[in-house]
Parts: sequence; structure tokens; C-alpha cells
Amino acid sequence: MLPTPSFVIGDAHLGVASKAVEQSLLGFLRQLPGRGRSLVIMGDLFDFWFGWRHVMPRAGYRVLAALADLRDAGIEVVWIGGNHDCWGGDVLQAETGAQYTLDSWRGGIGAWDALLQHGDGLRVVEDAPYRRLRTVLRHPLAIRAYGWLHPDFATRVALASSDTSRHRRAGDEGRGLLQVGTAALSSDGGPNLVIHGHSHVPMLQRAGRGWYANAGAWYLDQQYLRIDDDRITRCAWTGSTEGDVLDVGERAAEKSTSEREEAIRRV
Repeated sequence: MLPTPSFVIGDAHLGVASKAVEQSLLGFLRQLPGRGRSLVIMGDLFDFWFGWRHVMPRAGYRVLAALADLRDAGIEVVWIGGNHDCWGGDVLQAETGAQYTLDSWRGGIGAWDALLQHGDGLRVVEDAPYRRLRTVLRHPLAIRAYGWLHPDFATRVALASSDTSRHRRAGDEGRGLLQVGTAALSSDGGPNLVIHGHSHVPMLQRAGRGWYANAGAWYLDQQYLRIDDDRITRCAWTGSTEGDVLDVGERAAEKSTSEREEAIRRV
């Protein structure tokens, strides 16, 4: 279980994001000690990352150091790998102390039962071609072969191939992932909080029997989520983790609604 307050960020795309964006993220991370007890990264922290054995991508190394400092300060970090930083593996865990995973993460965030997924490949029809490509890209033989390329050349190839998905929000304005999240929130034994990244569309919305949230893309909006036991808040970074409050979802309201639905079923 992750302790609260828990802060959630996503899609910073370091390596192509501006220096100002990277500095704002560093400022955010450096203010977390004393304000938060856990941090969730919803994927694509880097626009490209590969875990070579003896070299490390240059982009974002100060952010990696800030994450390591958070772990040293006792702040738990969960990192959901995205489609741009899916080749991080044990390198990112060893260097930062984060719990890094390419799988869905289901567990408690304070009093919330949460499901965390980056979001790539989740739409049943629209993402079918990508899921086939992903099977190839994440195959151990493909990863081993890519590791033989010179890092400078391999990085240029990766950045060129990901140009389209980086510079736009989802064409459906996030509705596809909202539909996926709503299905999970409506299922028997489902969570009461689903968080995605990937679409670059910030969102906090009632769905199913709980709440659906997306922190958006840090490199576009500098927005984040704050999760407390009784609420989830979508905020805009203003130079302080207090931030500007944009939306609030009350867990108590979700609970009382569920109780009303149960009472209706009994009538």
C-alpha cells in the first residue's frame, strides 16, 4: 500500500521537453519531502530510455538523482513504465530505488483501492495494431539486438520514430481510456480509483462506482494529482506543491452514492 498524501505525475517526455519544463519538474520533486509520502509516475517520464549495461542516457539525469533523493528521504516511488520508457527495467529500479513495472498496478493508495495503468494498448479496437507492434518491440530478442546499437544512433532512431505520439494529445480527447477506466470501475470487485497516463489529457471525473483520473502531460500542462484518504485533487504547478486546485473528487461522496445504489437494489 502507498501512503498518503500521494502525488501523481505523468508524461514528462524528458529529452525533448524544454529546459524550463525539466526545471519545473525538478522543483516539484524537491518540494515533496515533508509534503508527500509517496509518488506515482504514470509513464513516459523520458521520451526515450534504454537500459544499456555500461552507459546511461544523458537526458533527465538530474531528475533521476532527485528520485533517488526522494527514496533516501523515505518517500515511496512507484513508476509505471510507458511506451516511451518501457526499456528501463532493473536499471531504473537500481539507480532510483523506485518500484518500476510494465504491468498494471493494483493496490491501496491510502484508503483508495487503485488501479494504475499507463494506457498504451488498452483500447480494444483502436490499439490493436499497436499491441502487435508492442509484442515485437518488447520481445527479449529485439531488446538484446537493439542494445548492440551505438547509443547515439539508437537514440536518434527512437526519437525520430516517436515524434508523432509525442507532440499531440489523444485524438479522441481521452474518451477511449475513460471508457476503459469506467469498465474497470463498474466491474464486480473493481477498484474505486483508476488512473491512466498516455493520452496527455488531464482529467478527473466520476465514473462507474468511483473516480477516473489522468494527470495529463507534465511537458504540456505541468499538472499533477494529489491523493488523500478522503479525496483526489487535480492541481496545476505554480512553483509550489500547494498548486492551483482545478478539480476535486471526494471519496466520501463515492461511498455514499454506493450505499444509495445498494439501498435501491434492496427495495
